[in-house]
Amino acid sequence: MADDWVTAAADIFSAVGTVGAFVIGFVLLRGEHRREADRAEDERRAQAARISAWVEAYRKPDGGREIAFHIHNASDMPIYEVEVPLPTASNEEQSEFIGLVPPGQTVRRAAPTEWLRSYVDPEPVQIEFLDSAGRRWTRDEQGKLARTEPDD
Repeated sequence: MADDWVTAAADIFSAVGTVGAFVIGFVLLRGEHRREADRAEDERRAQAARISAWVEAYRKPDGGREIAFHIHNASDMPIYEVEVPLPTASNEEQSEFIGLVPPGQTVRRAAPTEWLRSYVDPEPVQIEFLDSAGRRWTRDEQGKLARTEPDD
C-alpha cells in the first residue's frame, strides 16, 4: 500500500512537472516571438527614424530673410513622395510636394512667406514620406513617428 502511494505521488509529480515544463516552454516561446516582432518593427522603423523636417529662416544673398522647409534624410537610402502638409484657415488639405530626398542630404524648399511674420526660432513640421521599402510614414510636429497605411 505504501508502494502504491509512492507510485501515485511520483506519477502526480511527473504529470505536474510535464505540465509545468510545457507552460514554461510556451511562455518562453511567446516571449521570443514578442522580441522577434519588436526586432522586426525596429528594422522597419530604422530608416524612417532618421528623417526629420523643420521650418527655419535664412538670409538670402541680397540680405533679405526668407523662410524655408528643411527635410533631412540621415539614412543610407533615399526617401520618396515627400510631402509637408500645410495648415490652412479653411481646413482644406494642401501640402508642399518635395518628391525625393537623397540619402545623407538636406533639401530646402520655400515655405509660405506669411509664416515669416510669426517666425521666432526653427521648429519641427509634419512630414509624410515613403521609405525605400515603400512603407508610408508620418512624423508630426512633436516628432512622433507613425506608419500610415496605403490609401488603396
